[in-house]
Amino acid sequence: MPRRLLHVSGVRAWVVSFGLLFAISALFIANRALLNQRQAPVALTLLMVVLFGSVLGGRALGLAIALGGFLIINYFFQFPYFDIAVHDPADWLVLVTFVVTADVASRLLARAQRQTAAAQRRAAEVQRLADLGAETLAAGTSVQALQAVADVVATTLHLDWCELWDVAADGAARRVAASPPAPAAESTAVDPALLARLRESASTAARQGADERARAFDEILAAAPTDALVPLSAHDRAVGALRLRRSRPLALDESERTFLQALAHYAALGVERARLAADVRRAELEREAERARDFLFATVSHDLRTPLTTIKALAHERARDGDASALVIEEQADRLTRMVTDLLDLSRARAGALPLAPELNTAEDVVGATLRHAAGALRGRAVETRLDDAGGALVGHFDFVATLRILGNLIENAAKYSPATEPIRLEVVRDGGALVFTVADRGPGIPAEERERVFVPFHRAPGAAPDVGGTGLGLAVARALAEAQRGTVTYTPAEGGSVFTLRLPASDDALALEIIAGAS
Repeated sequence: MPRRLLHVSGVRAWVVSFGLLFAISALFIANRALLNQRQAPVALTLLMVVLFGSVLGGRALGLAIALGGFLIINYFFQFPYFDIAVHDPADWLVLVTFVVTADVASRLLARAQRQTAAAQRRAAEVQRLADLGAETLAAGTSVQALQAVADVVATTLHLDWCELWDVAADGAARRVAASPPAPAAESTAVDPALLARLRESASTAARQGADERARAFDEILAAAPTDALVPLSAHDRAVGALRLRRSRPLALDESERTFLQALAHYAALGVERARLAADVRRAELEREAERARDFLFATVSHDLRTPLTTIKALAHERARDGDASALVIEEQADRLTRMVTDLLDLSRARAGALPLAPELNTAEDVVGATLRHAAGALRGRAVETRLDDAGGALVGHFDFVATLRILGNLIENAAKYSPATEPIRLEVVRDGGALVFTVADRGPGIPAEERERVFVPFHRAPGAAPDVGGTGLGLAVARALAEAQRGTVTYTPAEGGSVFTLRLPASDDALALEIIAGAS
């Protein structure tokens, strides 16, 4: 139907233009005596008809009218009249000048029309991009923004189907938008052949630079496919693919390709935004779960302390009466009490509500107290200590009881995993503004992928022996207590063992150092 209307419009332009040509020519023929053989008024007037015809029907119609005007001037207005032959060479000049001028004018007009049409197309593209940007910014969620991009691509390029795919670094792919929307049964299913194409597209884009991706974009569309995958990259990282499907080949002109490139950039940013939104939601859920877990730990720990105290008191009474099993009950009650205390302190530290009293203390005092406190857990295990004050006085500003628990947990952890015949090393040095405590053992070490997970509550490495004991809270509590004092607890692999390092703020208080030196 549109082609038929265009054809009728073209015929009408030819009819109107030639009708005007004949009407003006008839007017001049009727008043030929007044012209006194002057051809310039006729030529200039017919030249205007040529321009008029070029505007209506293009350059071909303009040339046809120019040739018609050439014949009319020659036949009706050059002496002798009603004769095609040109007898005066000057008349040839008039006729040739008319035709050349008409041709040049029609060419210039046609070029101006093409430039105007191109400018209008570019303005329309800019407007569509602006509309898309406004829709994207106004979209309530990242999913809605991606759907807006898919709809604009499908509508602008007259596609049968447009899909946006998020392809992760591990090759996992999921459809994040489709226009028209995919049926529910197909929303999660991925064809294996398509999955392979998506992975190959993302893998190739990840290895390419910006110029290579631009060339690959042109190569993909140069073949005019019916099912094309356009890689999506944001900030030089491959994030997915834009799938274009159409029953007829995708033969896009330059403006459509430019528009598609801009839309692909929008789509890549949208996929990246969706990923960030998913990460934020996941982090929020994890924080909510962590807060709920900490609240549960704090509540249960608080409620357990009273019955445990009662159990221990009753067991102590039975032990004084000579009941041998009472000692076992008392030991297990102490063990449960330590676990409850760890849970309570861990939840308080995460909530920023741990009661601490940082003050000036010496490394020597806290190390001595730690060894005495851990003597029962060590059961005669040797601990080699070294306090090196070459870097400065081993004095820090920290909570004595919390630091005692940190070092105790680190030493108990070393005793669990190192051979009984190997000593544990505890060293203290001054490193600038920090006191550095290191606890080294000769155990099996920790795999690279587990080195941060060991600080997660209740986590136990997959290869850990089942008889090592403990609840998996010691290292988590140690790190939480250190961070509450503006310190850190970290793990460092060592040849034939592990090294855990505690860093706490050191002190340079001159008066305090003099008092401590005098006391020693």
